[in-house]
Amino acid sequence: GESRPLSGVIGDEDAIRQLPMEAIAGVEKVIPILKPFKLVSRDFKPKDTVVRVRDVEIGGGSFAVMAGPCSVEDREMLIDIAENVKRMGARILRGGAFKPRTSPYSFQGLGEEGLKYLAEAREKTGMPVITELMDPRDSELVERYTDIIQIGTRNMANFTLLKEVGSMKKPVMLKRGLMSTVKEFLMSAEYIASEGNLNIILCERGIRTFEDSTRNTLDISAVPVIKALTHLPIIVDPSHASGRRDLIGPLSRAATVVGADGLMVEVHINPELAKSDGQQSLTYAQFGEVMDSVRELLPLAGKKM
Repeated sequence: GESRPLSGVIGDEDAIRQLPMEAIAGVEKVIPILKPFKLVSRDFKPKDTVVRVRDVEIGGGSFAVMAGPCSVEDREMLIDIAENVKRMGARILRGGAFKPRTSPYSFQGLGEEGLKYLAEAREKTGMPVITELMDPRDSELVERYTDIIQIGTRNMANFTLLKEVGSMKKPVMLKRGLMSTVKEFLMSAEYIASEGNLNIILCERGIRTFEDSTRNTLDISAVPVIKALTHLPIIVDPSHASGRRDLIGPLSRAATVVGADGLMVEVHINPELAKSDGQQSLTYAQFGEVMDSVRELLPLAGKKM
């Protein structure tokens, strides 16, 4: 088609050199970005991105805690959990309506019924909600009910799904894949950003190593590494990283002082009876203790809750 002057050019230097002169006539600024991830790179945007969800900010000095059950099990329980985690300082309610499970015989979630319960809990508490999207065919349904769309670890490389949420208006939280490098993680974020959605929250949730004393191995060094490479906020999920409730407190404190922008923690009214991930879910009292200890460390990290 007819070539038009560009206001800016983003890309690697070789690609820029190959552009015809008429295509870059009148270009105001050229940003050579050598990294394969461009839109999420600090070379493209040096200033931190702040993702705003209703009255909650993630990034930019704000420390946001997402808390709630692994799976939405029933209405009364979810609302009770939401009210209690909010009272202790959580800003966002988490809960899975669609659950990817290792076994096909495990509880898979309540689907749309669970989404309705999340929306009701939001109305009662004022807390934004986050839930996982697993299938592009459910994107319209999930977008209707949730405030943040979660892409789980098993779908980090599901590029069709990433492009789908990239075209949506809701913020996206992208979890690091089980065995992905930081570069692969950021390239998945680039898939979302390339479709126009830059409201992306990254989540370090542990990677698979030879160590078997924990469910996964929390790569705490990934937080400052990613902070140096991208402008996107990053939170830590100590629940899935450890798989052990006794380790959630220490890992939460480590995530806080290393510079994470928040936490995602699983909390249940009775973890022993939880339909999924009860062994890594905190009781109300345990969650309150974690929140108190994190709150004390926030000034060291230059952040506020």
